[in-house]
Amino acid sequence: MAAVGVFALAALVLSCKCDSVEKPSDATGAGTGSEAERSGPAAASAGSEAPGGGAGAAVSLPDSCEEELLIRPLHSGDIYASFQFRTLWDTDFLHQGKKVSHYRLFPKSLGQVLSKFSVRELHISFTQGYWRTMQWGQPIVPSPPGAELWVWFHNTVADVDGNWKELTNVLSGIFCASLNFIDSTNTVQPSASFKPLGLGNATDHRFLRYATLPREIVCTENLTPWKKLLPCGSKAGLAVLMKSEKLFHSSFHSQAVHIRPVCKDWQCSSTAWELRQTLNVVFDLYTSGQGKKEWSLFKMFSRTLTEACPLASSSKVYVDVTDNPEGELFDLSPATSVLNTAVVLGDRRTYSVYDLTQKETFGQLRSLNLVLRWKGESGDMLRPLLHAERYVAGFGLQTGEIHTLIYNNHPYRAFPVLLLDSVPWYLRLYIHTLTVTSKTRENKPSYIHYQPSKDRLRPHLLEMLVQLPPHSVTEVTVQFERALLKWTEYTPDPNHGFYVGSSVISALVPSVVAMDTNNTQERPLFSSFFPTKEESSYFVRVYTEPLLVNLPTPDFSMPYNVICLTCTVVAVGYGSFYNLLTRTFQVEEPSQPLAKRLANVIRRIRGVPLL
Repeated sequence: MAAVGVFALAALVLSCKCDSVEKPSDATGAGTGSEAERSGPAAASAGSEAPGGGAGAAVSLPDSCEEELLIRPLHSGDIYASFQFRTLWDTDFLHQGKKVSHYRLFPKSLGQVLSKFSVRELHISFTQGYWRTMQWGQPIVPSPPGAELWVWFHNTVADVDGNWKELTNVLSGIFCASLNFIDSTNTVQPSASFKPLGLGNATDHRFLRYATLPREIVCTENLTPWKKLLPCGSKAGLAVLMKSEKLFHSSFHSQAVHIRPVCKDWQCSSTAWELRQTLNVVFDLYTSGQGKKEWSLFKMFSRTLTEACPLASSSKVYVDVTDNPEGELFDLSPATSVLNTAVVLGDRRTYSVYDLTQKETFGQLRSLNLVLRWKGESGDMLRPLLHAERYVAGFGLQTGEIHTLIYNNHPYRAFPVLLLDSVPWYLRLYIHTLTVTSKTRENKPSYIHYQPSKDRLRPHLLEMLVQLPPHSVTEVTVQFERALLKWTEYTPDPNHGFYVGSSVISALVPSVVAMDTNNTQERPLFSSFFPTKEESSYFVRVYTEPLLVNLPTPDFSMPYNVICLTCTVVAVGYGSFYNLLTRTFQVEEPSQPLAKRLANVIRRIRGVPLL
């Protein structure tokens, strides 16, 4: 494509790899060894490239874990709870070429997966429900409905497809999910999206695989093995709040696991593995049966907090009080004087902090039950700067159109977005009908990558880099034709329709406030989910709704009628004929009546001839 488009694409994808090496603080660089050890877990937070080029001393990072809970009241009256767990594993078996047999905090099941399949970075999520961006704002960790899996393999892997197939089967057993249904028909190899968030600058997408299962149902069987990966399980710390019957009785539920390597010093002379587990839940005001705006930990989870995880170096609860500076919107009890300010999603937010490692947090009752009572109506929510929708248009069961709407709500800033769309093979795209319009004018993409599908072998893959004008709606339209499947390829409920996975939109969104590119030890975990390379923008990923498309479906009642008729004919016709051929006939004299038999008995006694 054009040089400008390639340059913009490079700037976009490089922004994903911003957060590998955290800059050591002054206290760490000049302090004692104990201070350096305490700064270790924070110094290994996400990213790939260190700013500047100063030489820093290597910091020893023992295995450690941190846990956080973010509670954010939503303008719709709902409440958003986001759990964050991070485990650091001090090993580098990929570079050292050795197998690791000792595990302390890092789960052994995932460690063996990394070693056996040479996994460089792995992300998996299970989501039930759809995130309503215009009502709830942007999520901390975005994810599409159903299951999502993308993996970067090490560049020494010879058979990537073979490793991918075996890995999906192993992960299916670990998380009790239907990941074994992932095959070549729903797997794509993106050319620009999903750059590694961990170490390295690899751009060889031959070692990347991406797949979704939009119809995957998430239930307790997926949550239970996810909780077992935590260092403390569900016995202590924030994990005690994860009661299945409460978490799944919600408007939105999403759990994710992300594994990547991180640097331990400025020069990245040694690396460690980082495991991030996230759980995001939105509790609805009415489905929860409350009927009024009053929330508490006990009402949300049926439990309270009594202690931190003994293995965690940090255990904190954050409550978003940005919209409640003077307490006119809601009351939060117990009150705390500890406040933390962080830039999240391009906006400066204020949080009340409860440190579970401090005994004063639990008070005299030795239990922490945060209560949030609303006193007034919340104001209007700021519209997200980036939003997307998708739907199917057309009539009949032969052709149709896929419409993707991308909203840029910034009043005066334009920015590029990278669109990834994976369409199953049975929707045959007419790529010559692809149109991109903004403000009723044609918007020519600066980068397009299209890989056509092969029937029953691979799906369509469409990637494009589009410049969004300020305060505009960009519409991407493409026509398709529905294929006629074999009768064995239909699902048990074919009239329900077939699901098409969500579109993925990656972008550098302009920030409302100046972003801080230097990570500090006090930075919350959830604030590092939005990588940034510059102070004026941050990286974000947006997912659209999955599509439900009807395909030409035969009348499956006709085969049933034919089978019934055939079975009846065989049972009556062949059964009677077979009975005639195999039956033997014998002539039997009819039995005499009872009176005659008695008379013959008497005549035999008297010696008289029988009748």
